[in-house]
Amino acid sequence: MVTRARALVVGVALMGAAWGWHSSPSAAQTTTVAPGGDLQAALDRARAGDTLLLAPGATYTGNFVLPARAGDAFINLRTAPDARHPQPGQRVLPVHEPRLAKLKSPNNQPALRTAPGAHHWRVQLVDFPGTLTGAGDIVALGDGSAEQSSLSGVPHDLILDRCYIHGDVARGQKRGIALNSASTTITGSYVSEIKLAGQDSQAIASWNGPGPYTIENNYLEAAGENVLFGGADPAIPGLVAQDVVVRGNLLSKPVAWRTAGWQVKNLFELKNARRVLVEANVMEYAWLDAQVGYAILLTPRNQDGRAPWSVVEDVTIRRNVIRHAGGALTITGEDSNHPSGSTRRVSVTENLIYGIDAAAWGGSGAFLLIGDEPSDITIAHNTVSQSGNIVMAFGGTRTAPRPVRGFVFENNLIAHNAFGVIGSDQAIGAGTLAAYFPDAVFRGNTIGGGDASRYPAGNQFISRAAFEASFVAPARGDYRLTAASPARGAGSDRRDAGADIRALALALGSRTR
Repeated sequence: MVTRARALVVGVALMGAAWGWHSSPSAAQTTTVAPGGDLQAALDRARAGDTLLLAPGATYTGNFVLPARAGDAFINLRTAPDARHPQPGQRVLPVHEPRLAKLKSPNNQPALRTAPGAHHWRVQLVDFPGTLTGAGDIVALGDGSAEQSSLSGVPHDLILDRCYIHGDVARGQKRGIALNSASTTITGSYVSEIKLAGQDSQAIASWNGPGPYTIENNYLEAAGENVLFGGADPAIPGLVAQDVVVRGNLLSKPVAWRTAGWQVKNLFELKNARRVLVEANVMEYAWLDAQVGYAILLTPRNQDGRAPWSVVEDVTIRRNVIRHAGGALTITGEDSNHPSGSTRRVSVTENLIYGIDAAAWGGSGAFLLIGDEPSDITIAHNTVSQSGNIVMAFGGTRTAPRPVRGFVFENNLIAHNAFGVIGSDQAIGAGTLAAYFPDAVFRGNTIGGGDASRYPAGNQFISRAAFEASFVAPARGDYRLTAASPARGAGSDRRDAGADIRALALALGSRTR
């Protein structure tokens, strides 16, 4: 019996080898791919649990493909360890480039992409310079084309960890990461110089992948949209990107780009997404250019008319710093060009928003532009310093505005400026609220400037001077409340109006610098 049992074990092991299985973690192999070696052959030979080591500073030129393999242990592709590499949980920086192996595209195809059905690949500590002329994607996870038309072939369980992905300083790059996979994490990475003249460009863009996605602790720099979900109709019927976490990132555009001719749009945009958490990020620098300078856009788009199911729903935006832009936030209820789903159940809470300034950045300088019937929108406990209006509403006609149902604007600390809450063809304050927000909750806010008689009871109106004096050092970005601030304890929940700045700072930590 012992002999027969041993023979059975050997037979199973041989069958596993034939099919590419590993019978145990001890079978995992570590392979060093020397400079000039055949990296694609090494990728093709790799099995579950294996590690492929690349030489620090070496360049591997090609359009490399991560193949589909059996097994659910991650295959690791990485630069060989160096004590000077950033550690897990840290962010790679350009200064680390000399100690990273490079995967370099010789043309305008991605330096690295996934085969249909590829899964359980982890790519760590790799440098990805831009494509030959800056066209296309540097890294493609999943397939954004019609070739990926069903969920069965979508690559999944992918990790990009501490990778440096960058376009050419002079010619730019269309896209850093095309994110059309499932169950994917992008962490600790640095994506920069993503910019084009006369075209959109994105650090990360997703339009044909289901999620879930975790995008955490990255530097993401792009002229068009730093992060975009949607923007093209998915080839997979009914697909909506969902269960998305965007946390602890710095989304930025260099101010020097204002005069460089690159096409600039916004910092974060959702056109087709569900269950999205945007938390503890810094988003900075957006200005009037190809769009009017709003930092964040939530707007369902059936982009080319073939995706009427497109929605933006169940979105939470909390404990972020949003600064230095021509406007803060746009929420649109539906596509204005093609049939679409709607925007609904959006929560914007505990954010610090400042430097929203039309004079500095163009645009409206407004906090919120909203219209075309989104629903169930909650704006609460935000600290906002802006040069324009609080809310600008649009949609419908003078006699029949399209209503925003379930609108809550509560416990915010914000400047009123010229028109405060204003809708197209409506009076300031209560007139606009009645026409555009007929069941609104508008209370507990501390508003710098404005006429209290124009608004519902239950809000506090203070002078603009008192509003400015409420903060410790706004010129340095320190929006903690002074001891004498009228906002203290002024919320309808008896908390301070505005964001809890100390809790926000704790959530941000040091990862966003």
